[in-house]
Amino acid sequence: MTFLELTLVSIVVLVLLSILGWRLLARRTSLPCPSVFIWMLENRIMDNVAGSTVLIERARIEPGMQVLDAGCGSGRLTVPVARHIGPEGGVLALDLQASMLANLAEGLIDAGLTNVKVHQAALGQGALPEGYFDRALLVTVLGEIPDQELALREIFTALKPGGMLSVTEVLPDPHYQTRKTVRNHGQRLGFSVEEIYKGWRSFTFNLLKPDR
Repeated sequence: MTFLELTLVSIVVLVLLSILGWRLLARRTSLPCPSVFIWMLENRIMDNVAGSTVLIERARIEPGMQVLDAGCGSGRLTVPVARHIGPEGGVLALDLQASMLANLAEGLIDAGLTNVKVHQAALGQGALPEGYFDRALLVTVLGEIPDQELALREIFTALKPGGMLSVTEVLPDPHYQTRKTVRNHGQRLGFSVEEIYKGWRSFTFNLLKPDR
């Protein structure tokens, strides 16, 4: 094995061990993706697997809707969703990390968007209004939340009757949650669970709140 080949193998092994270690730690404490790793979420590979256009289509987001982008990060989805729904709609961008929201705020200014409200809070803290949102997005975020059922219950309450939570998980996210986990959470909380997309690298579930 050449030096270059050995170096490449070492890098791959190091990355895999880092992902495994992060995943083990995430089971014990909240470890949201830090802002220095934005590049892991905003790149061509992620766009090909779970790009904003695809996720907006899967969630059936329409102009004029009120949308919650839960765990919005730096706004990879927030900005395209805000453009898609237009000035008659609105987005609440929620994230725990001030550094992520600071990046999002700059992006909103650059994009000239005024239909987005930015709020720093964790899911499950009661920060969301009741019965307000038509859609909620939870993309590669669920595994970062220590009390997942509490967070999903808050989203359930925040949705309008007939509203929908669209959950997407993508490999190799160290917080990756299985389809079984998402389905079980949704059914326990009273959602109607609809599997929209299933692939070896990602999946999307739409969790529908009863309309009455």
